[in-house]
Amino acid sequence: MVDAKLEAVPLVEIDEGIFKYILIKVYGKEKADGSEPSKNIVRGFARAEWHNDIYEEVSSSLAGLGLETECLGGGRIEHRPEQKLIKVYGYSQGYGKADHQEARRILLTKYADCQIETSDEGY
Repeated sequence: MVDAKLEAVPLVEIDEGIFKYILIKVYGKEKADGSEPSKNIVRGFARAEWHNDIYEEVSSSLAGLGLETECLGGGRIEHRPEQKLIKVYGYSQGYGKADHQEARRILLTKYADCQIETSDEGY
C-alpha cells in the first residue's frame, strides 16, 4: 500500500518565476528483505519565504500518507515557461546546497522540452 502511495507522489511540483526550491528524498515502508524504497522529488513554490516553509508543507502532507521524508538541500529555480528555460542555482542557508544535477535530472522528467541550466553561483 505504501509503495503505491510512494509511486503516486509526483516527481516535480514547481511554480513559474524565481523562487526557492528543495530536493527531498521520500521513503516508503521497509520491505521484508530490509530494502527501503525511495525516490527524490523537487518542490519549489513562489509563496515560500524560506526553504523550510516548503519542507514543512511537503513533509506534513506526505506524512499524512504514511511516507517519511528527508531534505537533501535547496537552492533557487528560475522557471520561464514562455522561453522554455529553467535555471537551477544557489543554496539553502538552512539545508545546504542541493545536488543541482539531480534536480535537473528530475525536472527533465516533466520539462523535457525545456533548456535546463545549473550553476553553483548565486543565492
